[in-house]
Amino acid sequence: MVLCQFPLHSNLLHTLFDCLIDSYIKNKVGLAENFLSEPLAAHLKENLIALYSGRHLLPAGIGNDALLVHDNLIRSDKIFWLDPKHNDPHENAFFDLMDHFIRYLNSTCYTGITGYEFHYTLYEKGAFYKKHFDQFRSNKSRAFSMIMYLNTGWQEADGGELCIYHSDHSQMIAPRNGKCVFFKSSELEHEVLQTHQPRLSITGWLKSG
Repeated sequence: MVLCQFPLHSNLLHTLFDCLIDSYIKNKVGLAENFLSEPLAAHLKENLIALYSGRHLLPAGIGNDALLVHDNLIRSDKIFWLDPKHNDPHENAFFDLMDHFIRYLNSTCYTGITGYEFHYTLYEKGAFYKKHFDQFRSNKSRAFSMIMYLNTGWQEADGGELCIYHSDHSQMIAPRNGKCVFFKSSELEHEVLQTHQPRLSITGWLKSG
């Protein structure tokens, strides 16, 4: 497993992006520590907690469009979609980072990514998301999945690991602050194991077509 770490104030974005891409090429799962800087992660976490306190987060569904359903036996997280229309300075900084990454990804790997969508995600104590693929059967636009975690001081006893199922083994990833996970949306089944503490992240998809 390749896991890269970078100085908190590093401006070598291409080195950071290379780490995520190279580990994805090697293992089908890209991993990079401090993909979100500590200050940005802290601000986004503050936003998420404020939205949760204001009861703006909604139960996440399964499927898309007319096929959307809610089933707490499959997933029990709550979400709020990021949108440039919010004109939040910290969300805008996050969008700038994604724009830089997509330009680099397209120029180096010719992936043809044309857009993205991201939401805040909060798993309350006891929440989970059973095994699934991220790409919809009725819509193939989701090309890559990305998760960036907002959990400081996360311990093994806190649970909430992302479990990714490869053909010959499973991979457990702890949701530690600033870490980014990157993989093909149609390729790997995965699940979020039951969390014993509130579990926060930015979750989304790079889209093509």
